[in-house]
Amino acid sequence: MRIPVIDAGQLPAGAYLLDVREPDEWSAGHAPDAVHLPMMEVPVRLEEIPRDGDVVVVCRSGGRSGQVVAYLQQQGYDNVVNLDGGMLDWAAGGRPMVSEDGQPARVL
Repeated sequence: MRIPVIDAGQLPAGAYLLDVREPDEWSAGHAPDAVHLPMMEVPVRLEEIPRDGDVVVVCRSGGRSGQVVAYLQQQGYDNVVNLDGGMLDWAAGGRPMVSEDGQPARVL
């Protein structure tokens, strides 16, 4: 199965950015408009993930999010892509980030 990927510079306007990292990673820094759904919770929270529109899945570097994209494709989603390079590339590209822990936003 081919995992579709895009880089942060190709992010479609209005895309649903699904961050599948762990809570400590999310708290340290995430994209301002991202929605947090830890990878291990995806199977029991499928109904929260839109089946229409662009869904872009992100993790730290692209590995976990690629697994989530493959899983979602197996569940019939045809609107999901992996963010190549994950939050590491997002941050390296100078894209906006916010934190939840009072520290400057960073990627763990």
